[in-house]
Amino acid sequence: MPRIRFHDVRHTAATLMLLRGVPAKVVSEMLGHASIAITLDIYAHVLPDMQRDAVTAMEAALRG
Repeated sequence: MPRIRFHDVRHTAATLMLLRGVPAKVVSEMLGHASIAITLDIYAHVLPDMQRDAVTAMEAALRG
């Protein structure tokens, strides 16, 4: 098994949580970040898909 740093496991866990829809505030608290801004700055790479999903959800809500 390849050697994996704790930081890599932490990063993977946070990314997976965000991708699965766990609120960024919850992920931030679990990671012990001082603010949600730190979490969002570090994990912004997962946001484009989340933004697309939010737009799709809004469209569905408006169309009924």
